[in-house]
Amino acid sequence: MRFSGSAVRVFLAAVFCLGLGRAQEPGEIRGIVLDVRGGEPLARVEVQLLGTNHHAVTDGQGRFSLPQVTPGDYLLHVSTVGYRLLKKQFTLAAGEIREFEIALSPESFRRTETIEVRAGPFELEQYDSPSQLTLAGAEAKNLASVLADDPLRAVQGLPGVASNDDFESRFSVRGADYHRVGLYLDEVLLHTPFHIVQGEPSSGTLTIFNADTLEDISLHGGAYPVRYADRTAAVLDVHSREGSRVRPSMRATASASNAGLLAEGPLGRNRRGAWLAGVRKSYLQYILRRTVTDPSLAFGFLDWQGKVSYDLTRDHHVSLSVVDGFSDLDRSRARGQLGANSIMTSNYHFTLANLAWRYTPHERFVLTNRVAYMRERFTNRNREDLDLVGGYYGEYIWNAGANWMWRNRNPLEAGWTVRRLRDDGYTNLYQFNPLAVQRLDEFRGTGLRMGGFVQQSWSGFEGRLNLAAGLRWDRQSVNQIQAASPQVSAAIILRPSTRIHFGWGQYVQYPEIRWLFSNFGNRRLLPERATHALVALDQRLDERTRLRLEFFQRQDRDLLFRPLYEPRFLGDEIFNPPLDAPIANSVRGYARGFEIFLQRRSANRLTGWISYTLGYARLRDGRTGISFPSDQDQRHTVNVYLSYRLRPTVNLSAKWIYGSGFPVPGFLRRVGDEYFLSGSRNDLRLDSYQRIDTRINKAYPFDRWKLTLYAELVNLLNRRNLRFDSFNGYDPMTGQAYLSFNKMFPILPSVGVALEF
Repeated sequence: MRFSGSAVRVFLAAVFCLGLGRAQEPGEIRGIVLDVRGGEPLARVEVQLLGTNHHAVTDGQGRFSLPQVTPGDYLLHVSTVGYRLLKKQFTLAAGEIREFEIALSPESFRRTETIEVRAGPFELEQYDSPSQLTLAGAEAKNLASVLADDPLRAVQGLPGVASNDDFESRFSVRGADYHRVGLYLDEVLLHTPFHIVQGEPSSGTLTIFNADTLEDISLHGGAYPVRYADRTAAVLDVHSREGSRVRPSMRATASASNAGLLAEGPLGRNRRGAWLAGVRKSYLQYILRRTVTDPSLAFGFLDWQGKVSYDLTRDHHVSLSVVDGFSDLDRSRARGQLGANSIMTSNYHFTLANLAWRYTPHERFVLTNRVAYMRERFTNRNREDLDLVGGYYGEYIWNAGANWMWRNRNPLEAGWTVRRLRDDGYTNLYQFNPLAVQRLDEFRGTGLRMGGFVQQSWSGFEGRLNLAAGLRWDRQSVNQIQAASPQVSAAIILRPSTRIHFGWGQYVQYPEIRWLFSNFGNRRLLPERATHALVALDQRLDERTRLRLEFFQRQDRDLLFRPLYEPRFLGDEIFNPPLDAPIANSVRGYARGFEIFLQRRSANRLTGWISYTLGYARLRDGRTGISFPSDQDQRHTVNVYLSYRLRPTVNLSAKWIYGSGFPVPGFLRRVGDEYFLSGSRNDLRLDSYQRIDTRINKAYPFDRWKLTLYAELVNLLNRRNLRFDSFNGYDPMTGQAYLSFNKMFPILPSVGVALEF
């Protein structure tokens, strides 16, 4: 059969058109967006193909669909406020239906494409720590102040934490002050990791490490595991994150007080490691100098930190992290207004280096070793540039640990710690006309603290009963005192939604080296001791909501105190204390109460908590026989945090903190507007503290980067809150006392910005 040329041409054209039509047949892109921590579906997430009009917002199940997409090469762009920007390159073939499972990382979490599977939103807590509370996801970022962006200010919003001071990062837990709270960063107990004016008790503090480099923060309010050492009230366990192994990225931030830059990325072509580096610089001091007519305070800081991690082999992982910060105070412009013993200039330098090695020879056995070096150096000078206070603190640390899962759900944990400590310092007192100097205190000494622990956990009855028991041993070389500290805990799961937790433990905290060698102390000082007991009921109202009720008691003894340091009335006469009043283990006491909070944890819609704590903390000094409330005794504490993602690019949050008031330390009473010495201690209290802060985060995603604006209103109700500043002396004839109080933040707007590349 023969075909004409025109027929062949028509046939070929038809085939070509059919093929072209099939080549242009549109495809479809669909998928689900999940939170990387736990895999919760994320609603209100923007999904778009860059350079096209294809755009979608995920539904309540985190799903999206982009139909009728022309074949070709595309860049998928996924973003929402509070999460890292994610971009995926891909090719869509003709008629193809492309499915994606996308894991978004919170801004405070390392960038990863692997979902971290958890049993539920509250499973961050461990059974061997019955009082653990953890800040997760965007909680730490939203709770930290825009003005300071301080991770410890986020901790102040947790249930049971009291901090009635706008200028302080430090806080108290259940009637105990901060020096009894252990702050761990990557398993190293820190000493004073703050931008601070040393030797100035009323100065403010700002945490040296950057909130954007942290992965999680956990507070253990009582009966915590024996792996934590040398603190008797509570533990704050902080872990820094690794850099991104996905791709290099950069984040620049700026607020009203400081600016920062954070960069991270993978190491090597095979991405066996990652690096992370960040720096922050304060410019608040420059603003003060230009906006205040006669500034007497100009406090600034600079800090940086970095971390490198690498997988040497499948079994060997190493990491090195460094934190370094420098802060200074300069009142030289107010030199003429300063007294002989007032600080004109001050500087403080903190350094921490931490090298870790993890060996995993078997999936059931992990061995870790860590060596660290910590250094603190500070100097304060007066208007004549003479030294007022100075000192050096240093530590060499070796931590070793092993975890053996010898049976399913029955891990055996053991560890060992060696810390070599050095502490040098002095305090001078000046008078003029004629010039004379008195050395109030001087100390220089070293010591070795060693300790080890073992803990066995057991789970039975199909996971309904979980037990943990541990024993810790510690020794200090200066006074040769050894101590054994047991701890036990239990978690009983009555039903999937109801749990009861029990905890009991004894804890030891050795005196600072400075007190062992100080003119006011001695080498025979004993360690402080505490015994914790608690019971808690945890009721799940639904998958993401729980109600928790906890009763706690802490018995304290051998607490360090200076019984004869404060002036007071003894009968009808005034007691004038000596300048060299000694320190002694003379105080014992208790803290008891209950805590109740309702919490909802979700990556969608409403998240947060409402908590109330009733507590009583009383002490008794054995030398004088005086009983009194502790300096941090606050009967009523309310902490509220609420956050809501209104739109894909807008998140609104609010924080309310209420405290019924701390005592003003000392033997004081108030008569009208004047203050006088008293015969009883800590009867005078500050007025109640109350502050409501609101914050809105607005994200603007662009093709290659994302801009986020933060706006905050501090002290929304413009409440007048006061802090106790100093005791300025007294009249030895009348007993009138002179006190200083500082006003804290009025209603104060603050803004910040972050750029993510």
